[in-house]
Amino acid sequence: MDIISKVKQAREEEDRLKWEGTFAEYLELLKDRKEVAQTSHSRVYHMINSFGSTKEKDCTRYHFFDDAIYGLDEAIERLVEEYFHPAAKRLDVRKRILLLMGPVSGGKSTIVTMLKRGLEEYSKTDEGAVFAIKGCPMHEDPLHLIPSHLRNEFYEEFGIRIEGSLSPLNTMRLEQEYEGRIENVLVERIFFSEDKRVGIGTFTPSDPKSQDIADLTGSIDFSTIAEYGSESDPRAYRFDGELNKANRGIMEFQEMLKLDEKFLWHLLSLTQEGNFKAGRFALISADELIVAHTNETEYRSFISNKKNEALHSRIIVIPIPYNLKVSQEEHIYEKMIRESDMAHVHIAPHALRVAAIFSVLTRLKPSKKQGIDIVKKMRLYDGENVEEFNFNDLEELKKEYPNEGMDGIDPRYVINRISSAIIRKEVPSINALDVLRSLKDGFDQHASISSEAKEAYLNYISIARKEYDEIAKKEVQKAFVYSYEESAKTLMDNYLDNVEAFCNKHKLRDPLTGEEMNPDEKLMRSIEEQIGISENAKRAFREEILIRISAYARKGQRFNYQSHERLREAIQKKLFADLKDVVKITTSSATPDESQLKKINEVVARLIDDYGYNSVSANELLRYVGSLLNR
Repeated sequence: MDIISKVKQAREEEDRLKWEGTFAEYLELLKDRKEVAQTSHSRVYHMINSFGSTKEKDCTRYHFFDDAIYGLDEAIERLVEEYFHPAAKRLDVRKRILLLMGPVSGGKSTIVTMLKRGLEEYSKTDEGAVFAIKGCPMHEDPLHLIPSHLRNEFYEEFGIRIEGSLSPLNTMRLEQEYEGRIENVLVERIFFSEDKRVGIGTFTPSDPKSQDIADLTGSIDFSTIAEYGSESDPRAYRFDGELNKANRGIMEFQEMLKLDEKFLWHLLSLTQEGNFKAGRFALISADELIVAHTNETEYRSFISNKKNEALHSRIIVIPIPYNLKVSQEEHIYEKMIRESDMAHVHIAPHALRVAAIFSVLTRLKPSKKQGIDIVKKMRLYDGENVEEFNFNDLEELKKEYPNEGMDGIDPRYVINRISSAIIRKEVPSINALDVLRSLKDGFDQHASISSEAKEAYLNYISIARKEYDEIAKKEVQKAFVYSYEESAKTLMDNYLDNVEAFCNKHKLRDPLTGEEMNPDEKLMRSIEEQIGISENAKRAFREEILIRISAYARKGQRFNYQSHERLREAIQKKLFADLKDVVKITTSSATPDESQLKKINEVVARLIDDYGYNSVSANELLRYVGSLLNR
């Protein structure tokens, strides 16, 4: 289907969803679909929940934010459970401004944009349908037509609470156009759209000297005063401010804390009382979620000003720190690259990972817990198994620094440096070393990096380089192993046969001669020593393996070399150790012979086919690993 056909199809679908009727007909619709009368906060909460969620061991993951927000599951859970959920239940939290506070490029704006785009789509569904008085510039809730003295009876009949008063304009229209007959007032279905200024507003401060309050609350239309005779006639007023247009939906305040005081006081009234003052009219009711975002420095400055105490008490602050998980940081870079003009460039495997390692290290605080250095902490945060530490240790680490992740290197810096590496290298391929070199070179150009921070960052570059060295060596060694999985399986089966004989005090039978022989202690120790199993600990480790095999057998599952993390690591390291000399000779030879050249070509092909390299990055990897092994 071409683009014109798709546009036409979307237009036809929107036409199909349109609805118009009298207020009396709307009430009939409301009896079966009470959700259409929900508040703006409730609508946002149910929109998020409509995508589902998954309860994980450390938090709840809300799938609405998948593929856009990475590594911030705990912050998102707090946002949903501490603000949106209670606000949806009409608790007092909804009378607070939601303020997302965190470092630059941490995801604050992305979260708000997702909420706005999500509401636009949700308003096109049956569950998220929104209805308004037809012809109202503020898309007013039709239930405001119900007189105050009848609202208790309405609640008893419909189970729906009504908040807010009919606006000055619709009060006049009710009398003049409908002769006071609320049942005849026309109601229509509306669809949220930021572009069309329906239910979604955005306000950005400008020069305080030129900023007009009318940008928020609308203004008098002086060209109509002669026609209507008074500035207090609502028909002579333009209800086109951001607060007017965001009614029923969401209002984003960018850099809210930079606003002039007269703007902030309007927010006080709107959040606490659900109304604001405009022109020469009574207070105008509005139902909208107000969300703002700022950085920590500006927030601290704001709360230190005594004049802001009243507004401060009406703000719910949700910290949005940087992501602290390496694997999730990789996803951030992948997303940013997909959305750029760099998508055609080949980025070698692990190039983004080493950048992520560096970034996360700059955001972590060194732990005071004995035995946990910053690298182990990084791995624990990323869900990796770290010897002698578990989930409880992870929870303790997180409690050490509640403010962790509020500073460090931001993702935009990394992407900028990757861009620089691509341009400088002038080839459509970059590797991990190119990225690390570019990150390091950029420190001098980044004005916000102090000399003290630079020294620490250089250390993190070194750590990331060491991590990459290990990754690179393993990658090449795995590629060199012919039928790697089969080799690993054979070695493990041999090890398990010997372990079983050792633990059960049996002898083994030679498959060729039939001769009985003792378990091969040398073989077992050569594997166990790869992961630091001491002579005193070998029996406990071997018995643990047998217990694991029995547990798998009871469940009807087959134990393989991937079934035990430490055994898998030991098998890999043993294979790699046996192969090291072959790799070293082959990769470092300046003039490889025919057999070596054949082996190199096979490895390059395997790196390309199985590991995601191209010919350039595969050959660069081989040369680099050769230099490492020859040091």
